[in-house]
Amino acid sequence: MTSPRTFTFLCGLLVANLVGATLSPPAVLSLGPEVIKQRLTQKLKDHDAINTLRQLPLLSAMKESVGVTFSSLVRSILKHIIWLKVTSASILQLQVQPLDDGRELMISVPLDMVAGFNTPLVKTIAELHIEVEAQAVIHVETSERNHTRLVLSNCSNTQGRLRISLLHKLSFMLNSLADKVISLLVPALPKLVKSELCPVIKAAFEDMRADLVNLTKVPVSFNSGHVEFDFMSPAIDHNVVHLILGAKLVDLEGKVTELFNDSVDALNLPSLYYSPFSLTVRKDVVNAAVAALLPPEDLVVLLDYVLPEMARRLKSSIKMISEKAANQLGPTQIVEILTQGTPELLVDQGNAKVAQLIMLEVFATSGAHRPFFTLGIEATSEAQFYTRDDLLMLNFNKISSDKIHLMNSAIGLFNPELLKDIITKILASVLLPNENGKLRSGISVSMVKALGFEAASWSLTEDGLVVTPASS
Repeated sequence: MTSPRTFTFLCGLLVANLVGATLSPPAVLSLGPEVIKQRLTQKLKDHDAINTLRQLPLLSAMKESVGVTFSSLVRSILKHIIWLKVTSASILQLQVQPLDDGRELMISVPLDMVAGFNTPLVKTIAELHIEVEAQAVIHVETSERNHTRLVLSNCSNTQGRLRISLLHKLSFMLNSLADKVISLLVPALPKLVKSELCPVIKAAFEDMRADLVNLTKVPVSFNSGHVEFDFMSPAIDHNVVHLILGAKLVDLEGKVTELFNDSVDALNLPSLYYSPFSLTVRKDVVNAAVAALLPPEDLVVLLDYVLPEMARRLKSSIKMISEKAANQLGPTQIVEILTQGTPELLVDQGNAKVAQLIMLEVFATSGAHRPFFTLGIEATSEAQFYTRDDLLMLNFNKISSDKIHLMNSAIGLFNPELLKDIITKILASVLLPNENGKLRSGISVSMVKALGFEAASWSLTEDGLVVTPASS
């Protein structure tokens, strides 16, 4: 068959077009503020933050804040308040905003509560409406061992967002008493938020962070192996949290066949426009997954039996080159198609294509040891990405023989372009159905549904494959 020299020549044909340096990480999961808010809100529910609010020790906090500076009248009033408790509480919509340096995020947790108090002096329970907000900062922390992680710090109450008012006006005495209680609650509440609620917010954040990191480690599976992502480091860019990932290709036996684990210094991070999240997988990682699905192979076709019309047209085309050779073609003539190396995804003005190097040989009969000729073909097909459930599907449409090289010939030198039409039709009838059959199983990506979205959309850019939620 084909010599190693021929193979080396073919592999060099497209190298100038397919190789390019990049500083992009192997993969990046970019999370917008919507995802951070949704995930942290759920974790606050899981940690029963509402119950923490209902259990706030308002009365004891007020008494502690009195000290010796308050009048004996105030202390006397407090002695007569026998009951002060949060009767209802809710957490309003969280807010996530970048700080001025663009490397930190401010998380605001607005709280809405109603507290009731009672005193034996008046039988009516007075209700206070309390609006207060907790704030904390998310930033990247680097340890002594140069490990980085997301942390939440500086959790406290925002003094400007503290409002307490009497829900219903009652008697003059009770209104006056409520004013005294409010004046004592105002300095006490920030301390309560910091001591009682901030630990819950921090624990919820730690759980959220762990869940997101674990989510990135879920393998992306396909029929001949899977891609594993390894969390490398986080980064914050304005209101987006980036989880920078390494990647490795693992076969069915658990063996790592390719490793993509670049340094995380000075990397180009993807932009996130109008989307809650995106997963960007660098093109060489995608190419490795496609190559695992479509390893080099040798297809042998008895053309007269499988595609008789193609056999007739091939014979007619060869007759224009050598009538003697055409007459030697028997009913067991063989066309052998050998795919070479790795299919490469290309992007041109938003259109995705896959480039392949193919060798094609024609034998007069199944018993022939030497082909009439060997052609080296630079072929491209349209690459169509789409989704089905949680599967990323890839399908090749059409195929074109962009360049055809005559590698060897036993029937004399000729212009291989004379065979372009029939060779392209043979590739479309034999190679494409075979490749699409192997791609039919798809690539499983469970991250989309794990982040709370039902479907995803896919696009291929110069940087790689980008996964985002599908628009509703």
